[in-house]
Amino acid sequence: MGFDHPRLPELREILDWSRRFLTTSHPDLGRNGPVCPFSAPSLRRDLFYLAVQDDVADIGRIGEVLSAFRVRFHEMAAELPDSSRELLTFIVVLPGLDHGDSTELDDLQRGMKEAYVADGLMIGQFHPTCAEPGLWNEKFRPLRSPIPLLAIRAMLPFDLPFLWDHTGHLDSYLERFAPQVPGRIRSQLIDRMVGAM
Repeated sequence: MGFDHPRLPELREILDWSRRFLTTSHPDLGRNGPVCPFSAPSLRRDLFYLAVQDDVADIGRIGEVLSAFRVRFHEMAAELPDSSRELLTFIVVLPGLDHGDSTELDDLQRGMKEAYVADGLMIGQFHPTCAEPGLWNEKFRPLRSPIPLLAIRAMLPFDLPFLWDHTGHLDSYLERFAPQVPGRIRSQLIDRMVGAM
């Protein structure tokens, strides 16, 4: 991308926000450490990639682009050493989506999540008005970004709390991580299963 790219200001804004917000702690987070534990090492190792999708008039077309990103993610991950694969991150900036209403982005993310999770990937939506609460503090809104975007990364053992809401997602997670589910996450899973009985 040349320096005269028309979306360079938005990409710079998201990169600055990532460095300022995702890589640092926040008093409302509800736990110690940065908002996103993987962003800082991903940025340090140059594994944090930004892309922009301008054409948002056709949500189906965005879905095709996101399917292509899923394939590209695996191609790039295959070329990395094991220790770096979990840090590979794609940020797909969608500046043309409504900044005041996250419905369209939320629907898009939900529509793509099943294929991503089945493929061992996570796809998360960030938006100026995103209402999703934090895992450790329901009053905190960690998924609020200055511009609508989708974040793509490898699924990790600690992602189970993001996947409870869908049996297929849970199955995909357990197929991949059942032998290595961290103790704290295993306890949450047992508590949730017992509570559902």
